[in-house]
Amino acid sequence: MKRRSKAWILVAPLYLVTIVLVFLPLIYIVALSFLKKDVLWGVTNEWTLGNYRQMLDPVYLKTFVDSLKLAFATTVITTLLGYPFGYFMAKLPPRWRNLCMLLVVVPFWTNALIRIYGWMILLRAKGVLNTALMALGILSQPMKILYTYSAVLIGMVYSLLPFMILPVYNSVEKMDWSLVEASRDLGATAIEAFFTVTLKLTLPGVLSGFVLVFVPSIGLFFISDLLGGGKIMLVGNLIKNQLLQARDWPFGAALSVVMMLLTLLIILLYRKITGAKDLEGFF
Repeated sequence: MKRRSKAWILVAPLYLVTIVLVFLPLIYIVALSFLKKDVLWGVTNEWTLGNYRQMLDPVYLKTFVDSLKLAFATTVITTLLGYPFGYFMAKLPPRWRNLCMLLVVVPFWTNALIRIYGWMILLRAKGVLNTALMALGILSQPMKILYTYSAVLIGMVYSLLPFMILPVYNSVEKMDWSLVEASRDLGATAIEAFFTVTLKLTLPGVLSGFVLVFVPSIGLFFISDLLGGGKIMLVGNLIKNQLLQARDWPFGAALSVVMMLLTLLIILLYRKITGAKDLEGFF
């Protein structure tokens, strides 16, 4: 009994922090999403489903569709870039592997806004990219990249690429390579061995990367604000505008609840497919 009481004393602060910083704000947001916006300021005590019905407006539905399209495109590109990088990084000698890992992790030590401002300098009309291409004679006049969909996509891929590389790297590093060798001994070519053995064994890492890239890319509003010039509206931008500009807190809360439910659905699908209890390869 004494051991149990001591264990409870040690765990109690964790439960307290979780309740105060997670569950209470979550309950508040859910309750707020069912209230009506006051005419002048704040909310009224009237309960309504109007905030959720308002999302069926074509304007808001288009924002959700555009956000999902951008998230899907970001996930596909990060997979095409991140899988080969994580795969070959895991097969490097320890010295070069550690160097590559450092290069992947270093951007996390720099403020995200500073990194995005760096991309703004690179992509603007008189930026480094256009200047270099014109100096090489590839372009006769500057390309308009900044404040376009392409610029937002570049920023998303750049910011979220490590979240694909690290799970893939972890899966490849833990692989049993004797299975690949066995498939080669049985007559499989290198490509056949990759698709029938390697890809299947590293699939949990790829799916982890899918979740870790897809979910944040729906709501990274500061990237679309800076690189898209406010022209690319994502769900994250919509929530920010409702909370800070329109002061429609109930509708902003309802959008946040839908985002949380979408995130939960994606995680449940991941667990259903892989049978994992967490995001294997990253946590």
